[in-house]
Amino acid sequence: MSTEPVASIPEGRYTDGEWHRLHPLTPLLKGGIAFVAILGYVVVSQRDRLIETFFGGEQTEGDPVVWLAEHGYAGFAILAVVAFLVIVIVAFYFSWRMHTFRITDEVVEVRSGILFRTNRKGRLDRVQGINIARPFLPRLFGTAKLEVNVAGQDANVQLEYLGSSAADELRREILRLASGTRAETTQTVVDASGTVIEQRVAELLAPELDPSIAPPESVVKLHFGRLVGSSVLSGATLFIVAVVVGVFVTLSLTGSLFSLVFLVPTVIGMGSYYVSKFTRSLRYSIAGTPDGVRVGFGLLSTSNQTLPPGRIHSVQVSQPLLWRPAGWWEIKVNRASKSSAEGAAGQANTTILPVGNRSDVLKVLALVLPDVDSAILERGLHSKGGDDGFTNSPKRAAVIRWFSWRRNGFALTDSAVLLRKGAIWRELVIVPQARMQSVALHQGSILRRLGLAEIRVHTVAGPITPSLGAIDATAATTFFLETADAAVRSSGRDTSHRWRSGEALA
Repeated sequence: MSTEPVASIPEGRYTDGEWHRLHPLTPLLKGGIAFVAILGYVVVSQRDRLIETFFGGEQTEGDPVVWLAEHGYAGFAILAVVAFLVIVIVAFYFSWRMHTFRITDEVVEVRSGILFRTNRKGRLDRVQGINIARPFLPRLFGTAKLEVNVAGQDANVQLEYLGSSAADELRREILRLASGTRAETTQTVVDASGTVIEQRVAELLAPELDPSIAPPESVVKLHFGRLVGSSVLSGATLFIVAVVVGVFVTLSLTGSLFSLVFLVPTVIGMGSYYVSKFTRSLRYSIAGTPDGVRVGFGLLSTSNQTLPPGRIHSVQVSQPLLWRPAGWWEIKVNRASKSSAEGAAGQANTTILPVGNRSDVLKVLALVLPDVDSAILERGLHSKGGDDGFTNSPKRAAVIRWFSWRRNGFALTDSAVLLRKGAIWRELVIVPQARMQSVALHQGSILRRLGLAEIRVHTVAGPITPSLGAIDATAATTFFLETADAAVRSSGRDTSHRWRSGEALA
């Protein structure tokens, strides 16, 4: 066991370079509650047999509980289970003692492990976002999980669990260091008035966005009716409808009830999916802060994530066909890291707006892409083509783009590249020039015969693939050359990786 001194966490200052421990309830939250839940499940499942064993009654032959009772081993079995639980909780306690972290001016570092020690470091200049998750049970104890998303595969640093206020303070401190701020001259004042129960209730009812650094209200309201409608008009709903229809057709043709085996688990699974989606989407909020965009959501288990400037590598705004009459859209982003937490509506962490109308989309895009003109964004969403600021596919592209050749086009602004496609399933992809890694021009045999080409903009891996086919070959070549030059110029003047460099907090 390390003999290096471990300091207690000081109020308002967590980046002193000293080693600190996690919340004292961490062993219980990570191990004890889980095993108590397992024990409760076993007791409930064996309830009848336990009653028969201790209070008399007809007992089942061959049952292990009956056998233990008949041979006088029931007491020893209970003691063994209790001893096992104690050993596990003690092991988690020593694991907590050996699990320490520190934050310096350059890295977030975590040490853990009893027999096999691990050491994980995340560089502050590679921080892509910070997520604070508050599962329902830890929320009751006033704790939270903080995850520092660092660029790279499996590079994230997790602190599970911290006090709720400590997690918020650590996020502020890490973002302050990552932003390049010279010094902090203010201290965070924590109101500790009231009883423990009052504090827990206040935390459960408080908004996710900290009013001290962000507007208390979200720029977008995720209405419950819109959430219900978007779920009903989704591919998942179409799938379950197809399954139900298929089952009933099979029943009418064969008369066999075997097909119900597929229907019941499907209905149960989809029901669970919808319930999870609704509860996670309630209290959705998104707002700008001095350190980036903050996205929060959740009713029982909550999560909020800060995306610093320059950490979003591409943005996709899409509209499924069934959402067209209502004018709803979804927004996803590509980032250089992957969080273990789910996003709003139970979707991937990359979804920052599960469903929104035209006004909602423009507000969110203004937060994540403040340098892109809203007029070109709106034309990218709603224009049917023509002279709209986009270089669109020629008419001969209708051979391979039957419905979408008029909308299929690209635009190059001072700060971003916009790729628009789709007439049935509409899609607009925006890539900040400073985040582009390379640009490619592709022309297969069919495209060559038609005088067309495909363009691709390479960014970090994610759900978004910025590419556009069926573009005039000459226009694609011009795009290739201009975009490559623009990417070099933008990268040279980009300072978003140290977005508050030279600034001192007042």
